[in-house]
Amino acid sequence: MTQKITLTLDGKSVTASPEDTIWQVAKREGTRIPHLCHLDKPGYRPDGNCRACMVEIEGERVLAASCHRKVADGMVVRTDTERADKSRRMVFELLASDMRAPDESPDGQAPFWEWAQTWGIAGSDRLPGKHGHDGDHASTATHSQTPGLHDISNPAIAVNLDACIACNLCVRACREVQVNDVLGMGDRGHHAIPVFDIHDPMGNSTCVTCGECVQACPTGALYEKSLMDAGGRQRVVEDFDDAVDSVCPFCGVGCQTTMYTKDDKIVLVDGRDGPANENRLCVKGRFGFDYAMSDERLTKPLIRREDAPKRGDIDLRAGLLTVDDVFREASWEEAMALAAKGLTDIRDGTGKGKGGNALAGFGSAKGSNEEAYLFQKFIRQGFGTNNVDHCTRLCHASSVAALLEGVGSGAVSAPFMDAQKAECVIVIGARPATNHPVAATYFKQAAKNGTKLIIMDPRGQDLMRHAEHSLRFKPGTDVAMLNAMIHTIIDEELYDQQYIQANVDGFEALKDKVKDFSPDAMADVCGIDAETLRTVARTYAKAERSMIFWGMGISQHTHGTDNSRCLIALAMITGHVGREGTGLHPLRGQNNVQGASDAGLIPMMYPDYRHVEREDVRAEMEDHWGRTLDPVKGLTVVEIMDAIHEGDITGMYIMGENPAMSDPDQHHARAALAKLDHLVVQDIFLTETAWHADVVLPASAHAEKLGTFSNTNRQVQIGRPAIPTPGDARQDWELIVELANRSGLDWQYDGVPAVYEEMRTVMKSLNYMPWERLEDEGSVTYPSNEDGTQNWTIFTDGFSTGDGRGRIVPADLRAPDEVPDADFPMVLTTGRVLEHWHTGAMTRRATVLEDIEGEAFAAMNPREIARQGLSVGELVQVGTRRGDITALLRADREVADGMIFIPFCFTEAPANVLTNPMLDPYGKIPEFKFCAARVEPADKMVEAAE
Repeated sequence: MTQKITLTLDGKSVTASPEDTIWQVAKREGTRIPHLCHLDKPGYRPDGNCRACMVEIEGERVLAASCHRKVADGMVVRTDTERADKSRRMVFELLASDMRAPDESPDGQAPFWEWAQTWGIAGSDRLPGKHGHDGDHASTATHSQTPGLHDISNPAIAVNLDACIACNLCVRACREVQVNDVLGMGDRGHHAIPVFDIHDPMGNSTCVTCGECVQACPTGALYEKSLMDAGGRQRVVEDFDDAVDSVCPFCGVGCQTTMYTKDDKIVLVDGRDGPANENRLCVKGRFGFDYAMSDERLTKPLIRREDAPKRGDIDLRAGLLTVDDVFREASWEEAMALAAKGLTDIRDGTGKGKGGNALAGFGSAKGSNEEAYLFQKFIRQGFGTNNVDHCTRLCHASSVAALLEGVGSGAVSAPFMDAQKAECVIVIGARPATNHPVAATYFKQAAKNGTKLIIMDPRGQDLMRHAEHSLRFKPGTDVAMLNAMIHTIIDEELYDQQYIQANVDGFEALKDKVKDFSPDAMADVCGIDAETLRTVARTYAKAERSMIFWGMGISQHTHGTDNSRCLIALAMITGHVGREGTGLHPLRGQNNVQGASDAGLIPMMYPDYRHVEREDVRAEMEDHWGRTLDPVKGLTVVEIMDAIHEGDITGMYIMGENPAMSDPDQHHARAALAKLDHLVVQDIFLTETAWHADVVLPASAHAEKLGTFSNTNRQVQIGRPAIPTPGDARQDWELIVELANRSGLDWQYDGVPAVYEEMRTVMKSLNYMPWERLEDEGSVTYPSNEDGTQNWTIFTDGFSTGDGRGRIVPADLRAPDEVPDADFPMVLTTGRVLEHWHTGAMTRRATVLEDIEGEAFAAMNPREIARQGLSVGELVQVGTRRGDITALLRADREVADGMIFIPFCFTEAPANVLTNPMLDPYGKIPEFKFCAARVEPADKMVEAAE
């Protein structure tokens, strides 16, 4: 509080800020005031429309709504007077009168009546909430609800308008917090109710099922269908056994959650007030939890049958194979002994395909930091090779390569919440509303508050309706467009000369390079007119604070590193880095891709991005781990697959990764997996990769494990177990340790915190962040300081390079490796859909998510569909030089003409059969976002085959 005032509350003198409301002061002082329409959470403004929180103010004729009324110096407030109490009772009586009475209810229950009749209003708070929160969320839904005016058209959310009090909280949740603009108040007067779009059923509306309205609703008018019993009524919250605080298992946003359990099953997930989500969740985080309880979970170790030879072309479509066709169940002793022996036999052998460098490991960005650290340590210490990688190679490897080269760190320079502090925000090559929905809420809120949002994407997207400028450029021409902007900034002298002189090298080389990239020269190349390019460049450069966010549309190209170099150059020459509301932020795709990379799960870096080929670094790690380490950087994901085909790698250990779905040129990748002499797969499901294994180890799901996870903002947070592992499945970290010990190491760890503390001895990024602090604070951002403060913004005093100066590396035009031609006239691009994540191993086993989006599809613009004589809903055959797949054709106006989009999560139509494995020369990332393709009716292809 910069200014304090004094007021009297129920006879007691208290101090407060002039910005406080009476309700906030009362809560702080322990005085409980009933409330319905008020939600004391970030993003929710007080509305004061239910009048349940009325208080009496001395000298005023009428009562005041405490949630809405600001305090004033000398104010005298009474919360417990007879007049205030009668007013509150009248409010609840009127609300109850509009509810179904006991004799009108089929089961004799009318929760709001019971509530109103039994609640002592004076001095009371709201009843414990429907989610069991501590007096913060009253709800008639704490009792059984009988359906009335019922809408169950949405797979996840039920609507019971019999319980609605028109408090407007759900509308504020949708419009102001999530900024989805689906809910509004319909009808008039006494008949006013919340409606979806233009009075559509919820399931037929544009609702994205984020569930914010459910978490906000105070009466159970909106509630999770997971709480419905067989009769359509809500189960009571008293049935919950436990509530466990954790973090979301999906994207890199790092939303904090609370999981409610019953009988060792998760029945409900709510958002918590974490720094990155402020109680918000998306459809995956809130409703995608039941994959952990799937009947398809692995519960016993499996060993390949001797009469089941490996085949790269095995047909993995549902129902064609059973587990017993390929594997037999085994004891843990037999499985672990065989797993370790197969790996050590290769390590200890001689000749081609033998020795430590004939082994490789794929770890997981879905696992914890501790698991990532142990995994890469095992491969390096146990096998003496740096052939260890994970899915960052397939998403942001080129971004990290450019960032390490330019600023000396692969981490983001500021959190995505800083979008609200920026005057200008560029989002390029990313679709946050689909892939990072909670982060997208901050961008949308920023735009509503005046931030100029600039979206750059060959495809249309939801954020474009909030944007100042939407640039739908030609696919693969990022460098042309960005260099044209840099040209404008330099030509018009909009760069920050002082910042460049103090902090940046390479400006003159950049200036010389972009001379030929004028907006007029690049307009036809990138498809954006010259004046728009100039306007966008000026907007970014002239703003006091500008930020750049990017995603895999930037990184997944053979010129991905060059794309990122251009973005780094933009920030450096304008000085838009190192301050709040500025910076460079590649949005991380998986929940722990940042932490896994930090922990050294990459082939050229030890933990904290220290290069394996530096003698001093390697000597330090040899001292830590007590053995000689490989002096040569290892192979990356795609390079490992090539090395298997060449016979140089013959054994692999894969934990929680699914390269049989995620790798490009899938036939090539699966053939490689089948060629291995020994493959150990550790996972929670029999994934497409696990079908090629010699030994399959059943492991732990996110909701079953303890560990830390680092989100895209550099926040380290603890995930906690809410349910036990099923059957004989075991914890991932324990399996890594046992395999290491069976391979000749002597690892002794007394639990996950002990692993974390060892990590802190080799990772300076974790300085001043002991396990106890993580538990106490819930989230700690690195780098942290000795005094307990956190550095949300980095590069404030120079960059993480040797001399503290940033390095600009100019980029030239580089065409995609494969461009359309007469045989393959279209551009194929791949990506994700809102409801599914990565290869779909988890989300396609989540009931709600599969109900919403459960069918493989290929999307084209309606104009392109008509031009090619195709029909929406027909089966089409999509082909590239690597293969063909069949999918249903869907019309999507966001897809550009001449382009086809296919999600890569559907095993029945795997997009990565088609994608190009050609690598970016620096980041070694495949070109997932661009290859030449053709589309034909599926029946035409069948006729040709006949």
